[in-house]
Amino acid sequence: MSFTVDPGLYALGSPDRHSPVFVTANYKMSFDRLRNDLKNRDSWLLVLNTQGINVWCAAGKGSFGTDELSERIHTSGLSRIISHKDLILPQLSAPGVSAHVVHKNTGFNVRFGPVRSSDLPAFIDSGYKATPEMRLKNFPIMDRAALIPMELIIAMKWMLIIFPFVFMLSGLFGSGPFLSAAIRHGFFAAVMLTGGMTAGTIIAPLLLPWLPGRAFAMKGFSAAVIVLLPLLGLFSATSYPFPAFAEAFSLFLISSGVAMFLAMNFTGSSTFTSSSGVRKEMKWAVPIQIGCGIIGFGMWVWTLYAA
Repeated sequence: MSFTVDPGLYALGSPDRHSPVFVTANYKMSFDRLRNDLKNRDSWLLVLNTQGINVWCAAGKGSFGTDELSERIHTSGLSRIISHKDLILPQLSAPGVSAHVVHKNTGFNVRFGPVRSSDLPAFIDSGYKATPEMRLKNFPIMDRAALIPMELIIAMKWMLIIFPFVFMLSGLFGSGPFLSAAIRHGFFAAVMLTGGMTAGTIIAPLLLPWLPGRAFAMKGFSAAVIVLLPLLGLFSATSYPFPAFAEAFSLFLISSGVAMFLAMNFTGSSTFTSSSGVRKEMKWAVPIQIGCGIIGFGMWVWTLYAA
């Protein structure tokens, strides 16, 4: 999680005073993608201090913003290095940058380039003009799938911490010998929690356009229903001792809350959310998720006692 480059001014190739200046974040992947897409083109790269956050997210958080850009122009001595006053910024940085304020503070003009850095060569060759396709950001299934590994790995780390406690509580509070109670109740709980994790980190992003509702929390809940209900049916159809309805319902509450929370992590990656919309959703969704966790956990422990 420390993939950063030092902010400042970088030379790509052999730029001179007339070479274009491209602005980016100090997230290493953003920096590397930009210089790779501009290979064989002499340019200046002005890297802002976005605390290692990508352009889009940093613009929403304010770290890729007007003040940081203005400050970086001054501290880099850019006006002494180039003869023109034009900067090319990623289109996705627009929510954080006020072009007229930058011009007032520094004298530099802000031009927003295309969404994707891969379109920059064509953008440059056309006289710095973007086509409608360059302005459009899609969110196809492959882009959504690319986000899964990061979220899944983080969630799995938490599950490795939670699972031992689940088995320990199942053995302590469940009926019968410790080991048999731990296996009988803990295994089912672990499977349900894994289902909630899978729903929130895999099913929700893959099926995002087709899951009902606009709120990511609701999409996470829908994904939880898709994953968890078949698991309940699977356990009831096997010879494995199926828990009481209250125990199953309590684990469904907990796991669906997990799925809702994890699905909300994708709000910063989608093309149809905004900072105000995310804050509005969190105000009602997070209390529901906390409620599912508290009520579900309390009910689950009670069912262990009552088993």
